[in-house]
Amino acid sequence: MGATRRQKGSAVATRPGYRQLLRTPGIWSFVLPGFLARQPFAMLTIGIVLLVQHTTGSFAIAGAVSAVTGVAMALGAPQAGRLADRFGQRAVVVPGALLHAAAVCALLTLALADAPLWALLATAVPAGASVPQVGPMVRARWAHRLGGGPLMPTAAAFESVTDEFTFVVGPVLATALCTGVHPAAGLAAEAMLTVIGGLLFAAQTRTAPPASGSEQGAGPRSTALSIPGVRVLIVGFLGIGAVFGGMQVSLTAFSQAIGAPAINGVLYGVFACGNMLAGVACGVIVWRSSPRRRLPRAYAVLALASVPLWFAASAGSPVLLGAVGLVVGLTVAPALITGFTLVEQLVPAKVRTEAFTWLTGAVAFGQALAATAAGQLADGLGAEAGFLVPLVGTALAALILACLQGRLVPAPHGPEDSVVVRGPVTVCRSQWTRAMEYCTMERR
Repeated sequence: MGATRRQKGSAVATRPGYRQLLRTPGIWSFVLPGFLARQPFAMLTIGIVLLVQHTTGSFAIAGAVSAVTGVAMALGAPQAGRLADRFGQRAVVVPGALLHAAAVCALLTLALADAPLWALLATAVPAGASVPQVGPMVRARWAHRLGGGPLMPTAAAFESVTDEFTFVVGPVLATALCTGVHPAAGLAAEAMLTVIGGLLFAAQTRTAPPASGSEQGAGPRSTALSIPGVRVLIVGFLGIGAVFGGMQVSLTAFSQAIGAPAINGVLYGVFACGNMLAGVACGVIVWRSSPRRRLPRAYAVLALASVPLWFAASAGSPVLLGAVGLVVGLTVAPALITGFTLVEQLVPAKVRTEAFTWLTGAVAFGQALAATAAGQLADGLGAEAGFLVPLVGTALAALILACLQGRLVPAPHGPEDSVVVRGPVTVCRSQWTRAMEYCTMERR
């Protein structure tokens, strides 16, 4: 009994966690610049919504401009990921950051000049398409640095926490600048941070995964998108985008409706704070079930948590809405982390950045659709109606994931790429062992 307890205690003590992860040599050289470089991502859409709504007086128009930005981001992100895999991250980040800053400056200038809607939409396209995909690039650096080892789930959780910390700081900062300094100050700060952070991140070349230099994935057919599991995850991440987009526009409309626009950033920060706290917890939990099994359950819980949003907004209480938003945030991180963990199992290393950008692009696209729908509902039926968008989006995603769960099984990638399956399955390269891994996961 004593020996057994000592063995269990030793196993617990050696479980990989944040302390071991953050002691990995060389990781801080890309973690810190990566955090600064991804900060503008959390400021862009909320900055557009606040500026355009101020200049036009319409949440529907603000949501439409934000939606076009999100669609362009969703379409441009995978292309940027493919180019980064082929030519290296620096070759994509530097020109992308400069182009994005120029496009954002043009957008805010046109908005302040009361330009027609078509001009705003036309400028929103390059502003969204050129957003540097720093988050997926940082995840690709983690995978390259760790070599697909047992610390990868912890790294995925750490990245989710980092993302959500940016969504705690970013919306609050953008809202404070737009309401306290100038309606265009949020977007101006976003453009400046994009250039500074992007250049600092691009300078860290030693930790970047090597460029493939090949034309694989450079043609019209995407290598990552040809994997069935990646396509299923894209659908699921549209639901995550529906939460972000629906919450941003609906919280803005709610704050305006109760006559306290400055509270918008606080409410969204509380929502993102819940996501961040759940991300921290996910990084220290040793999961007994496979990510493939956990993902549909995580989405089902997220959909259930979104149900009270409409009731809380109808009550007109920011405290109640903040509490419900916190619960919704707590359920977002498990879905995000599980999805990103599956990517490392589903795709070969040479197209991993592209796969990550497809998922972030799906979030941006879902966010765009949700922002448009929430804006229309808020203008037509009241601020509380927009909170139905996160519920509908996550419920549909949960249903689809439950039906297509069988496609989230890693397929052999070839002798140069090892597949990591956590739990009782070991890391192997032989085709026979891969077949056994497949059968083991099916039984689980």
